[in-house]
Amino acid sequence: MTGILVVEDDPNIRELLQYNLEKEGYEVKTAKDGQEGLEIIETGWPDLVILDLMLPFRDGLEICRIIRSKKELAHMPVIILTAKGEELDRVLGLEMGADDYVTKPFSTREIVARVKALLRRTRYIEQNAGEVLTRGNLSINMENYEVLLNGEKVELTHKEFQLLYLLASRPGKVFTRAYLLEEIWGYEYLGDTRTVDVHIRHLRQKLGEDLIETVRGVGYKFAER
Repeated sequence: MTGILVVEDDPNIRELLQYNLEKEGYEVKTAKDGQEGLEIIETGWPDLVILDLMLPFRDGLEICRIIRSKKELAHMPVIILTAKGEELDRVLGLEMGADDYVTKPFSTREIVARVKALLRRTRYIEQNAGEVLTRGNLSINMENYEVLLNGEKVELTHKEFQLLYLLASRPGKVFTRAYLLEEIWGYEYLGDTRTVDVHIRHLRQKLGEDLIETVRGVGYKFAER
């Protein structure tokens, strides 16, 4: 059974999420603060973490950073919850390696949809394990989530890896931001393309500026070589 950890200090939200996720057939554990949540995460138990941004003891950004810094946890999907609607907070979560974010107040249907989409894409990667995609001096190994550039390993987050693989699988094809949001994050375009732009910027910082090209007014493409 798929395990989900909800780290949320508001007991009403915590219980609401647990109830609705369990209705969908997930095994759900909860934590009321960042330290408790981190202890559960470090056991390797959850398949996905729903993480409030503002938490006692350790906040969501710190926990997300710790997850991404540990090799054995680095690809664990993370959805951040935030009560703040400011763009800065969303971007900070993505900068720290979150795969997705949801702004409070939210509908439980939206949360469940995001969880399903993220887990579906995680399973897709796992099902294609063993495939190695090579593009010039770049190698993408689906089995161990390993990316090599000029023979050197490049550390990517879960979503960065998925985004890179999709773009590299069809060099020269232009992908719109709306398509990337739907295909990688699993929800329809809602006018906020910042999620895609932040992840593209991270990929360019780690792989160089020339691998992913911007098509002005349209989207992005992997450079043909």
